[in-house]
Amino acid sequence: MASSFSFEIHTPYRLFYNGEAQSVTLQLWDGEICVYANHSAFTAPVLTCMLRFKDSEGELRTAFISEGLFQVKEFKYVLIVNSAEWPDEINKDLALASRQQSQEIIKVSKDKSEIEKAKDKLRRAEYRLKVLEGMGK
Repeated sequence: MASSFSFEIHTPYRLFYNGEAQSVTLQLWDGEICVYANHSAFTAPVLTCMLRFKDSEGELRTAFISEGLFQVKEFKYVLIVNSAEWPDEINKDLALASRQQSQEIIKVSKDKSEIEKAKDKLRRAEYRLKVLEGMGK
């Protein structure tokens, strides 16, 4: 059995996950990272992405997460994000509509601020859909 570590995921609204994990894979500002037990300590900003981690039983779990901060300590890894959703919590129709609306704004808007907001919204919608695709939904 692989070594495990304490892993927590917090949002402003709830403790999303609290348990043991064998590995965590997510997107940092400078690229994707996968960490295992006994990784050197660090703190880094996280991008909106599809989170993948193996729980203590070795089962791969997947979730949508938005931007936040990831902190790796000696025995405890903590992810603090603006939002996190399990696949069964994602509304596919809403994500599809959000993607479509964002793409339209990016095409027609002249306002840089509005375009940047639409790009962020598009990224969130696309990763929600990616999580659902990974689950066969």
